[in-house]
Amino acid sequence: MRSRFIGCVLGASIASFTGAALAADAVSDGVVKIGILNDLSGIYSDFTGRGSAVAAQIAIDEMGGKVLGAPIELVAADHQNKPDIAANLAREWFDQGKVDMIADFPTSSTALAVMEIAKQKNRVTMLSAGVAMAAINEKCSALNAQWMVNTYALAAGTAKALLKTGRKSWYFVTADYTFGHSLEKDASAVVEAEGGKVLGVSRHPFPGGDFSSFMLKAQGSGAQVIALANAGSDTINAVKQAAEYGIGRSDKQVIAPLLTYITDVKSLGLAKAQDMYLTEAFYWDYDDRSRAFAEKYFAKMKRMPSASQAAVYSAALNYLKAIQAAGTDEAGAVMAKLRTMTIDDAVIRNGHLRADGALVHDMLLLQVKKPAESKRDWDFYNVRAVLKGEDVFPKPSDACPLNAKG
Repeated sequence: MRSRFIGCVLGASIASFTGAALAADAVSDGVVKIGILNDLSGIYSDFTGRGSAVAAQIAIDEMGGKVLGAPIELVAADHQNKPDIAANLAREWFDQGKVDMIADFPTSSTALAVMEIAKQKNRVTMLSAGVAMAAINEKCSALNAQWMVNTYALAAGTAKALLKTGRKSWYFVTADYTFGHSLEKDASAVVEAEGGKVLGVSRHPFPGGDFSSFMLKAQGSGAQVIALANAGSDTINAVKQAAEYGIGRSDKQVIAPLLTYITDVKSLGLAKAQDMYLTEAFYWDYDDRSRAFAEKYFAKMKRMPSASQAAVYSAALNYLKAIQAAGTDEAGAVMAKLRTMTIDDAVIRNGHLRADGALVHDMLLLQVKKPAESKRDWDFYNVRAVLKGEDVFPKPSDACPLNAKG
């Protein structure tokens, strides 16, 4: 009787071990490795940086630290906003580090550089901070997802809202590189399509320092909207220096940052940022699910997550779920599975991943609260509208060969 019991236990143990071994065999190198590649020390470190890695780790923890019986590992590095450094790190990670997926990529030039290498190496990229339209147009890849937003979606929400208030004349202050040009182009297209007019453009070096001459020129144009096609500390410094000259402080002229994170508003303070309109994909205080994720993040970082950091959480979580559902970590199979999934989590709502890599989902039109309206720290926004993905995101472009013709 005892021998029979031992035999049953031994048989069950062998079956369990065999099942785990078979599951691990479905995973290349016996481990799933996620890389976070971003700005750890520079202009974009506040809304990406270490916080992005923390957000990814929360997703890994929610999966129990394993997928298909294999452990999940996380690595992170600083690309210094330079495409050559990003490319070299990616090659090293793919070849020696056996990294399966890389996410984040503030500075679109770094995202586009790594996307090309990932295609060659059959690995996945998920652009949670890279927003240039090229990633879903002429540079699109079946192994890439632009997981949060693109410049068109950002521009469309804010521009349409301001145009509806009668603000028809616009002037752009633009970061002079791929991202800034893309944001300016997309916002200009929306302005002109809705009957508005672009009066002029000033392009500043990236990263910038002194914005006073650009902002004074914008003020002198008489434009009703001074649109900032930049991000991070460039946006913060432009708004601060505009405030020093009283620019954008009247009903006749407003400042509209086209990519603004909650960390930017924190740095500016509500007194300077109040009443600004912006479009975001995530706000921590939107509902119970967003607050639950934000509380986990706050416990580790003592601050609320930016939309970009929240996007890393969502990207990592859904990537791992796709591996589980596909039964393999092979890049093509995982991305094919992702494209069949409805993406609905604490960050992304009503999302689906298109063939070109665009994740289409609901967005939020937000307005910065006045200081007297804020009840506690990080209570910064009034949600003015939920913008449906199909109304905000651009239509699939013929520039991407992955989009079906006809």
